[in-house]
Amino acid sequence: MKRLLVVVSAVLVLAALSACGKKQEMEELQPITMESLSAPSASVPMQPAPASVVPVTASASKEIMPLPPQGPYKPTGIEIQTALKQAGFYTGNIDNKIGPKTKQAIEDFQKANGLQVDGKVGPKTWEALSKYLAAAVEPVKR
Repeated sequence: MKRLLVVVSAVLVLAALSACGKKQEMEELQPITMESLSAPSASVPMQPAPASVVPVTASASKEIMPLPPQGPYKPTGIEIQTALKQAGFYTGNIDNKIGPKTKQAIEDFQKANGLQVDGKVGPKTWEALSKYLAAAVEPVKR
């Protein structure tokens, strides 16, 4: 029992000492500020900015819009059905449900366009199909 108590005590002491070292290392690190980022580096020569460049302030950075999600665009069921209908492959209702009629229309479209026939609208199928969706929303020129 004494051995167990000694081992547990030693583990706790070692854990406490290693945590203190990490805390000390963290205290030595300086936080990154806008000033430290904009400070010139010895290896990069500093050139004056053109007069047309406006510096970005902290308040302006809050107004920046978020980036779009990474990866290929995933179309909605309505977009898929509308594009298939415009392409002449789908005759059902546009109801946002990818059921058997829509899957069959996707497969027919893939066959007709020399794409891999899997019944799924992946990036290559959507690239070909989205052209018909774009044609459906273009205004009529008079």
